[in-house]
Parts: sequence; structure tokens; C-alpha cells
Amino acid sequence: MLSALTFCMFAAAILVSMLGQGGGVLYTPIQVWLGIGFHEAATTSLFLIMAMSLSSSLVYRKANRIDWPLVMSFESASVLGGFIGGVFSDFLSGEVLLVLFALTLALGACFMVASPRRRDVWPRRRRRWFVWERRLGEREYRVNMPVGLSGSYVAGMLSGLLGVGGGIFYVPMMAILFGIPVDVAIGSSAVMVGLTAVGGLAGHLVQGHWNWRLSLLLAAAVFLGAQLGSRLSVKMENRRLKAFVGWFLLAVAVLMTLKAVPAG
Repeated sequence: MLSALTFCMFAAAILVSMLGQGGGVLYTPIQVWLGIGFHEAATTSLFLIMAMSLSSSLVYRKANRIDWPLVMSFESASVLGGFIGGVFSDFLSGEVLLVLFALTLALGACFMVASPRRRDVWPRRRRRWFVWERRLGEREYRVNMPVGLSGSYVAGMLSGLLGVGGGIFYVPMMAILFGIPVDVAIGSSAVMVGLTAVGGLAGHLVQGHWNWRLSLLLAAAVFLGAQLGSRLSVKMENRRLKAFVGWFLLAVAVLMTLKAVPAG
């Protein structure tokens, strides 16, 4: 089982790192399907997200696809939400978390499949003090900070509860709500998911959920997979891949729901 688990994590890291995702949407269900309890699987997943984030961020930083000031601002809310979610996860049963996880996947899948066009929510003629005008290279965009911070906090809380990095929310939030170019959203999300996972992991450690031996072994496979996936992402167009991953996540959501429903 260990060899199969390691290979699955390596393959999953390649896929999710291409889209700036943490990988929890795959790491957690893979472990659950192989018989690991949800709480332990979620905790291991958060550690793997940290490894994936570190690996892919090295590539995206070199390609100038990370908005560091924006990342740090959003993460001030995400890490807090992640810690709270990790602590409160102990008060919910594995079955409830499975259903919540499936609903989260379905929502993220819908955003991925829809792939709406970018739009500037706050036109330049309407300057507002809470709208942060950002520039990265030749890219310009505007961010509504109250909305961004609130969304980051919610994404962080769900991350801690479910063992996901929050990337299924970060990328759509940045690209759809704020008109941030997809390549910048993906690169910035790759950093954010790792920082958010720190808060979630801390919450789970308080509850004693972590299998550190398994986590360290799988982290090596995830690090290598993320190196490959992020390098591929820098060289390719993401629209079709986003749609593919969206449908895949929807299928996983259905399977997780079926697993949560008692037989008979």
C-alpha cells in the first residue's frame, strides 16, 4: 500500500502544482480510499501541501508570477482561519467532514469548469480607499481588500477543517473577483496554500492527529512532483487544463459523497 500511496501522491503533485492548488483535494481522498482515517489523512495532507508549496514556489518566483505583498496580506487572515479550522475539526465526525469535503470540491469544480472571463470589478473611474491597485511587471489589477481578506479567512478555515490548501478558492477568487491574471493567481496561490496549511497543521497538532513518519516519506514524492508540474505550468496555457481538473474534482466529490453514505 505504501508504494501505491507514494506514487499517487507524486502524480497528484504534478497535476495540482500546475494550477496553483495545494493538493489537499487529492491527497486527503487518496489516503481515505486506502484506509487511513479522515483526521489523520487531513493532517498529513496539510504537511504535504506545505512541501508542494515550497517546491512550486521556487519555480513560480523565478518566473515572476508571485505577488508577494498581496500574498502576505491575504495570508494574515488565512493562517488564522486555518488554525481555527484545524482545532475545531476534532468536534466533527469523519462522515460529516467527508460530506463537507465533497461539497467543497463540487464548488471548486464549478468555478474551474466555468472559467469565467476576467473583469475589473472596480473600474478606474471609481477610486476607493479599500481598493488596492497592484502592478506586477506589465500586469495591472485592483483588489477589494475587505472582500479578499474575508474570502481568505473562510478559505483558511475550510483548509484547516478538511486538509486542503485553499487553492480551489484562491485562484477563482483572485481571477474572477479581482481580475488578477491567471498566471499570477496560480503563482500567488502556490505560496498561499503552503502558508495557510501551516495554520491548519498547527490546529491538528494540538489535537494529536499527525502521523509524522508517513508525512515525511510522502513529502519527498510531493516535492519532486511539484517541481515537474510547476515547470510544465510555466510553459503552457491553463484554460483547458483547468476545465479538465474541474471535471475531475467533480468526480472525486461524487465518490467521496458515496463513501460517506452508509451502505444499506
